[in-house]
Amino acid sequence: MRVSRIGAALAAVSALTMGLAACGDDGGEGGGDTAAYTTVVDKAKGAKKLVVGTKWDQPSLGLKTGAEPEGFDVDVAKYVVKELAGGADVDIEWKESASSNREAFLANGTVDIIFATYSITDSRKEKVTFGGPYIVAHQDVMVRADDTSITKPQDLENKRICQAAGSNSYKRITDPPPDGQLDLDAQLVGAANYSECVAKLKGSNLDAVTTDDLILAGFAKQAGGGFKILGQPFTDEKYGVGLKKGDTKTCEAVNAAITKMYQDGTAQKLFEKWFAGTQGVTAPTGVPPFEACA
Repeated sequence: MRVSRIGAALAAVSALTMGLAACGDDGGEGGGDTAAYTTVVDKAKGAKKLVVGTKWDQPSLGLKTGAEPEGFDVDVAKYVVKELAGGADVDIEWKESASSNREAFLANGTVDIIFATYSITDSRKEKVTFGGPYIVAHQDVMVRADDTSITKPQDLENKRICQAAGSNSYKRITDPPPDGQLDLDAQLVGAANYSECVAKLKGSNLDAVTTDDLILAGFAKQAGGGFKILGQPFTDEKYGVGLKKGDTKTCEAVNAAITKMYQDGTAQKLFEKWFAGTQGVTAPTGVPPFEACA
């Protein structure tokens, strides 16, 4: 039995090392072979190169229109990564990480770390080690600005709502607790991501898009008045920093960086930068309670 446990532990360490090796190049100024690093924080300090996963289609959070993505999640990533490296600049390679591929990208080493509106859930914690959360969003509902038939989440009964690939948000509407919330008979309309959901809502192929208020706020702001958010949040969505399962050393370092980000006022400034004047969201006031690093 003891031999079996030792073998399993060695296999886990080997898998973590291989995952990080797949993410980087070798060499580079101040770096060396990234295969030598068994945790992301070690790689950040040693190689000073990381592959960071973000969304590329979510206004105000992670949206790529030029050379690299921009938004709240992107700026949080830059802050945290620099802290992981002890304040040194890090060469970041940005990788689009959609809801449908985040777990796979971490497991196979496509990315080192993910900041992508990544809600911490019990089922995801079985596959991913989460730092944070760095902010807590709340699920809400967005409809067309001229729609008066939906004024509260319960009005989604028999309505057409979006089912974005890889996202659990629709379950909050259609399923009972513990995974769901409202247990309504809504009609699901599939989409690859939330930008496609919003396009379908605009084209009247949906009645509502329901997901985190920060995601909805970005799209509503971008649309310039074509949509409205109900302003009736009904869940807590803890946005975590995704890491390969077992990288607790980096998780602890991420939590220290997030704590500093709130203490020095950066978190509040970044929220103001991306969400000032946006309907249906409230600025954070302090460091969210962290999940256990596991």
